[in-house]
Formats: sequence, structure tokens, C-alpha cells
Amino acid sequence: MPNHPQLLVSVIIPVHNGGDSFRKCLSSLADAAPHPYEILVVADGESDGSWRLAEKFGAKVLKVPTCGGPARARNLGAQAAQGDILYFIDADVTICPDAISQVANAFTQEPDIAALIGSYDDAPGASNFLSQYKNLFHHYTHQIASEEASTFWGACGAIRREIFFSLGGFDESYYRPCVEDIELGYRLKRAGHKIRLCKDLQVKHLKHWKPVSLLRAEIFYRALPWTELILRDRKFINANDLNLKLSSRLSVMLTFAILSALVESLWWSGFLAIAGVLSLILLAINAPVYQFFLQKRGLRFTLQVIPWHWFYFLYSGLSFVIGTASYHSRQWLSPSANLSLAFRK
Repeated sequence: MPNHPQLLVSVIIPVHNGGDSFRKCLSSLADAAPHPYEILVVADGESDGSWRLAEKFGAKVLKVPTCGGPARARNLGAQAAQGDILYFIDADVTICPDAISQVANAFTQEPDIAALIGSYDDAPGASNFLSQYKNLFHHYTHQIASEEASTFWGACGAIRREIFFSLGGFDESYYRPCVEDIELGYRLKRAGHKIRLCKDLQVKHLKHWKPVSLLRAEIFYRALPWTELILRDRKFINANDLNLKLSSRLSVMLTFAILSALVESLWWSGFLAIAGVLSLILLAINAPVYQFFLQKRGLRFTLQVIPWHWFYFLYSGLSFVIGTASYHSRQWLSPSANLSLAFRK
């Protein structure tokens, strides 16, 4: 059997007031076997002493006085890293004890991959319904996706150091936790690199989602900027992967059709029957999703999932329409926009 050089894994964590979740994150890294080559924590304008906690756990800390967002923080961590592999995780996740070996082995066994991503596990840290639903849905989406990924993921994503710097790292124009990881993934694909989805590389998400925080993140920090990326890089995107699957797009159209039929039923009751038929079709298309939740959390939980899932289709579709109109408006109003995008590419 050929001998492969041992790849060194540098873990990079941006943190802004990480709290108890960050403590659990660092504790899980301390329990990792083998340990990462180094842990770099970028304290991004924090004010709760997260950097002191990181030092107690033996991490190398880079302090940034003003918050500039995770893209800049990750880039700063990468510049200070010495490992062959840059393994990015969020401050509100915990890793499995063998995660470092999983990452190192994947790159060793598949020398042609440039990057890899994992997924959330099926046991989210927060116990409230919305956190359980959102993180389990993320887990399900990644577990059924193609292993030939088309995006990167900053919460649990690793990349070869030299390739990361050849592409210029994360786009620092994203000042908030946004789609900077997806955008990097699209640049990786555009450059001809391979990204592997390792379904057994899983992290536990500890975030406690509430309705307002979830909708703000989903619409303003994901859906709208992601729409611009889709329109900008559409020829490089796998249109049947993750949240872009054909079933999801059909579900969006059906959800709006159901809503329209319900509105029309105010004038003609026959539209209620149409809405009922469309609802059955929507249920049938998403039966695998609901079967997953039924197995994991039971009937009562699944019945709560359905309206939230349909609401997800509604605001995702609306965000895409608004994002598309905004994108094309800027293109039409500003002839220099194409030049600006060319430079970003």
C-alpha cells in the first residue's frame, strides 16, 4: 500500500459573542482524536470575552476590533493558518470526535477533490420546534443530495490551502453571515474544481431559532443574495441539487397556485376544490420529507412541519421574484454593473 504524507488540518472559527455555544464548540475540538494541527479563532468585534475562552482552550486567537463579518474573519484565519487543509466551522456547532481524521482521510483518499462539506446531524442542540425543524430539514436535504456538490458550506467545510488562496478566499463584500460560502463554492466549480459532500461528516448545530430571527436570516441573508448568485452564475450551477431540486421548484409554484385559488374562492367556491386538489399534489411531492420527519419525531411534530414547510416555499418563491427583479433592474439602470461583476468573477 502506498504511503501518503500526513495532511495537517487547521481549524478556523470566526466568532462574535459566542456564549455557551462557543464553549461547547471548543470543548468538542478538545475531545477530537486526533487533535487538529492548530485551532485559529478570529474574534470578530466580540465583547463577551470569547477570545479569552479560546485562549484557555489553547487556540491561537486573532482579535479584530470591529465586526467585519465571517467572510473577512475566515480569510484572516486562513492567512495565519499553517496546515495543508483549512477546515472552517461555525462557533455554534460541535464536531464529532473523529471529524479531523474524516477530513484528513477524505483529502488523502481523493487527491482530486479541492474541497468538501458536511451536514448538520439529526439531533439539533436546541429543543424548541423551530430549531428542530430547521436543522433536521437541513440534515435531510444534505443526506439526499448528490455527493458531487455544487456549493461550499462555512459551518462545516474544508478546502485545500493552496486552492483557497488561488481563488482569493471568501468575498469580503458580504458583511453579515450570508452566502459568502456558497459564492466561494460557485467560484470553485467555475475554476473546474471538485467539491465532495461527505454525508457522514456531521456537526451538531446549537443555534436556537425563533420565528423573526429565522425569517430574517432565510430571506435577507440567504434567499435574496442567493438569487443574485444564481442569476450571475447560472451556467455553473447544478439546477437539481440541494434546495434547487426540481421538486422544490414545483412545490413553490404549487404553493402560490394554492394561495391564488384560496383568494379566488372568495368569488367562486369552486376554487376551494381546486385548492384541495393542489394541496394533495403538494403533499404527494413532498411525501419523502414528511416521512423523514415522521420517522424522526412522530406524527404530531410532522403535522407542525407541514405549514412551516409550505410557508418556506412561499417566502422562498417571493424572495426569488423580488431578487430577480432587483437584479435585472440594477443591470438595466447601471451599464457598469456587468463590468463590476466581471471583476468579482
